[in-house]
Amino acid sequence: MNVNVTERLTFFGRIFGLDTNPQAGMWYLFLTIFVLSIIVYNLGFARKIKLWQNVVIYIVMFFGCVMLTFFGAFLPVAESLGVAAIFLALYRFRLHQERKAGNIKTSGK
Repeated sequence: MNVNVTERLTFFGRIFGLDTNPQAGMWYLFLTIFVLSIIVYNLGFARKIKLWQNVVIYIVMFFGCVMLTFFGAFLPVAESLGVAAIFLALYRFRLHQERKAGNIKTSGK
């Protein structure tokens, strides 16, 4: 049974050349997944918390992204994070526009 690894790689896996230079490609894929995770976290889930709590969150996110990188070679992890970042950015933009127009009242907190 012949399996062509290049055909099974994800979009980012092909772009970063995981089949030709796996060590550098995995680092690039890790950085992509980590940066996209930070963006998705900040757009969708982040609240104003203390600095040390943010440090703990980013450290845990770092180790979680290490594990996600291994899945990201053959599963669309980075691609899914990219789509989530786009949708959350569009949501935040529309929310900002609605608040600016006065259609949504903000709480006084």
